[in-house]
Amino acid sequence: MVTEAKKAAALIGDKIVLKIPATDLGFRVTAHLSSEITCSVTAIYSPAQAAIAKETGAKYAIAYVNRATRLLGDGLALVREMANILQGSEMEILAASIKSPQEAAATLQAGAHHLTIPLNILQQMTTHELSSQTVEQFRENGIGINY
Repeated sequence: MVTEAKKAAALIGDKIVLKIPATDLGFRVTAHLSSEITCSVTAIYSPAQAAIAKETGAKYAIAYVNRATRLLGDGLALVREMANILQGSEMEILAASIKSPQEAAATLQAGAHHLTIPLNILQQMTTHELSSQTVEQFRENGIGINY
């Protein structure tokens, strides 16, 4: 992992963010590399793992929200607990495995700083039936919303 990370950093430069698994070896690698290369720790399923990731110097803690819900019962609770553990630190939560606009919003409310979401979910987040109805009503009434 260390060799591959250093090769990738040499190729890409300082914009790289390594994605390292939340395992014993992964935490050791993150601790070794985080002072020279930005690291994220992925597949975090407990607040304790988030605490360890923070101590290793990782910039991001990645939680798979929907997967955690399926496997543990409540992925949003995991994000809330991670946010509580990481409060006051510079570490940020990146939430993945988001399956709906409602889950995306709830994940941000739970304390995630960033989301990785499929394009179709992002597109769904930009629309709401009532918004479309309101715009149409404004047009019918001559209220100026022009496209």
